[in-house]
Amino acid sequence: MLRHTSLFLGYELRFLLRNPVWPLFGIIQPVMYLLFFAPLLGSTTQSGSMPEVLAMFTPGSMMMIALFGSLFGGFGLINETRNGVLERLAVSPAWPPAIILGRAAKDMLVLVVQAILVMGIAMIMGLRITLPAFLLMLGLMALTGLFAATLSYGLALALRDENGMSQLVQFFAMPLTLIAGLFLPVSLGPDWLQTLARFNPLYYGVEAGRALFRDDLGDSTIPVAFGLLAVLSLITITWSMRSLRKMAG
Repeated sequence: MLRHTSLFLGYELRFLLRNPVWPLFGIIQPVMYLLFFAPLLGSTTQSGSMPEVLAMFTPGSMMMIALFGSLFGGFGLINETRNGVLERLAVSPAWPPAIILGRAAKDMLVLVVQAILVMGIAMIMGLRITLPAFLLMLGLMALTGLFAATLSYGLALALRDENGMSQLVQFFAMPLTLIAGLFLPVSLGPDWLQTLARFNPLYYGVEAGRALFRDDLGDSTIPVAFGLLAVLSLITITWSMRSLRKMAG
């Protein structure tokens, strides 16, 4: 199991290293938000200081990477399905779930590297974060990426059409990001919006990230976010693996 997963992970990483610039493009938008949008939010925090603004805003920027960077990972899977590559892999002696797990592990590693870069830029701008909070945030990013990536793979195997998947992802991604409070805390909005946000798993990831950046490691949103994303990841992993087995017959 681990051997086959590591083989697919190695293959995906080698393919990624041939075009290493693309993961860097994934952090351009969040970094631009940090540089040009975060300084405008001083009035939304108690002290208005840049460290406090960054502690509120940076987790949302990082969740943007986790969501959009991973939700589009399934498009490559559709292309491999159309070319017959995935069918040949699915009926090979390799452990079938390793095809999904290897890809998901690659996505998680890329997200962790991107998260380190974004947090590094935020710290240059004035963010202060402890080592435990830093490491927990990396774990939260990896878990969010696992959920989003395996959801994308499940959609790709179910739809097998780029146009349909693009429309579906765009339709759900924008409301999810807005209701999660990526740019501003949902607590600033009306009661109905705060109630609606509690049905959005991304909301708990953002709120947990803000608690970590405040060094409030005892905040209840942290275990809720990890637990909820772990359960959702297990569901999407199971779904994508079953879709792969069904395709292989």
